[in-house]
Amino acid sequence: MHFVVVVAHPSPDGYAHALAAEVERAALAAGNQVTILDLYRESFNAAMTAEEWRAYAGDNPIVDPQVAAHAELVKQADALVFVYPTWWSGVPSILKGWLDRVLVAGVAFHFDKKGKVRPSLTNVRHIIGITTSGSKPLYIALMRDNGRRMLGRALRLSCGWRTRTTFLSLRGIHNKTDEQRERFLARVGKTIGRLK
Repeated sequence: MHFVVVVAHPSPDGYAHALAAEVERAALAAGNQVTILDLYRESFNAAMTAEEWRAYAGDNPIVDPQVAAHAELVKQADALVFVYPTWWSGVPSILKGWLDRVLVAGVAFHFDKKGKVRPSLTNVRHIIGITTSGSKPLYIALMRDNGRRMLGRALRLSCGWRTRTTFLSLRGIHNKTDEQRERFLARVGKTIGRLK
């Protein structure tokens, strides 16, 4: 399988990048191909430009070469993995902007002859969300976990009927011990290693 791992955290030395490295290690160990898209390292622009907005409803909605390269990777992916912190009950703005700019018509969806939206990411067999947050599980539940809903429902609708979703969350990260963080890393690796 080809794993495309989208990392959305500004600190290259932070725990999110350790999680992404574990995803890469486990996927490669299981004989898979891995592409890492580190949005901050790549200076991905979260804001859709006026030119992109004008092109959005046309036949060629992608006008930025970086966005086009990411879209091609998504079209080839068997597994999309998102590694991000939960901020303000959702995904970081850079990841939301990536979804807005990359998953456009012709990539994530298309219109049939009757004008109905149809999924285009039928190649994607797995959507995996890996997130951390400072908040406790009850708070995240009360806020309805917007990141999980966005990826597990909205993105899921652009994929095939058999696409599976998996979410791994470490809540209250600021109060976790090194041992607890290591256990979560191991859980991530074990989960990724079992995917087929």
